[in-house]
Amino acid sequence: MPRSLTTPLNILVIGAGIGGLSTALAFQQQGHRVTVVERVATIRPVGAAISLWPNGVKVMHQLGLGETIEGLSGEMTQMRYLTHTGQTLTDFSLAPLFGDVGQRACPVARAALQQTLLNAVGTEHIQFGRRCIDYIVTQHGVSAHFDDGESLNADLLVVAEGTHSKLRSKLVGHPVERQYVGYVNWNVRVPADEALAPLSHWDQYVGDAKRVSFMPMGSGGNEEGVQEFYCFFDVPLPAGTTNDPDHYRDELREHFAGWAEPVQALIERFDPARMARVEIYDIPPLDSLTAPRVALLGDAAHGMAPDLGQGGCQAMEDAWVLSQALERALEENEDATAAIASALAQYDRARVDRVGEIVQRARKRAAMIHGHDATHTRAWYDELKSEDGQAIIDGLKTTVTGGPLG
Repeated sequence: MPRSLTTPLNILVIGAGIGGLSTALAFQQQGHRVTVVERVATIRPVGAAISLWPNGVKVMHQLGLGETIEGLSGEMTQMRYLTHTGQTLTDFSLAPLFGDVGQRACPVARAALQQTLLNAVGTEHIQFGRRCIDYIVTQHGVSAHFDDGESLNADLLVVAEGTHSKLRSKLVGHPVERQYVGYVNWNVRVPADEALAPLSHWDQYVGDAKRVSFMPMGSGGNEEGVQEFYCFFDVPLPAGTTNDPDHYRDELREHFAGWAEPVQALIERFDPARMARVEIYDIPPLDSLTAPRVALLGDAAHGMAPDLGQGGCQAMEDAWVLSQALERALEENEDATAAIASALAQYDRARVDRVGEIVQRARKRAAMIHGHDATHTRAWYDELKSEDGQAIIDGLKTTVTGGPLG
């Protein structure tokens, strides 16, 4: 429940993505005055959907949105790996994982998730079409400067402007360059159809260091109530290859010639206008996510390969940890400046190792899946043949239970 503050803080959040909006909502519910500034004039979520694992869903429940998210998301109860020609490598239930951690996963349309967060925060608290270009710490707080020549003052600044963040290098004190992970991802949503995959399965076809995925994502991504699959294709390619929607189908026909019939059917069915083609980058783990009066959060802090499905979940964890740290610090310190400094120190201690380890694991898994060492990739295919699901579930459980809500 929101609580009354003697002196609410002014908190400025840069970025209206998943992390920024989750943070804004968490602080609003504590009674703070929150302004969100987003550089684009209209929100257009990048990517068809997001696989929200239980650690992320638990944060959404804490913020009062869990039931809504669960209602919008897909029911994913089974996981299956298949060879590129369609032979099953392993097929197992995800129920033991969900039972052990007390929460199911919620694959959901990015647009539906973001709109849910926007509605909760309230668009009256969001300024669109303004780019933050710099900030300075002042005697009484922090002042953020924008490309329109104006400034906004706040007690605390949260930088959640995504993987291309321009403020990140200033905050950490040195240039931080994105690094190419080595593959291209095409992602799209299509109407769910048993001819493509069972409606409750997450199916992944693997071979030749490539991957094709079918994941149930519910009906939250459309107004017609049609169940959909979140689908993606991964192909190891050099950075800088041509990105032309008119050629997506021909590209994928070439890359996946001879693959199983559901893969061929997907290639013929998807709408190129609804597809995103993304070169996958991450950033190296950072030693600190804070500076005086400023916190770095979400992809700006730990842009990662999507191979663990944790990008959005970690942004949500960031939001929860930062807001809880500030709440505790304000209870322990009468002086707001001291409370903010304490909260940022707590946030750093809680998040630097956690997100750094996941960034490294995601990069390692991306390398294994996408053939950085062909011997390792072949060994993984062989392991999948004897996998009963327990090792995969154990890995997923470790990631989930390492979060702030267990």
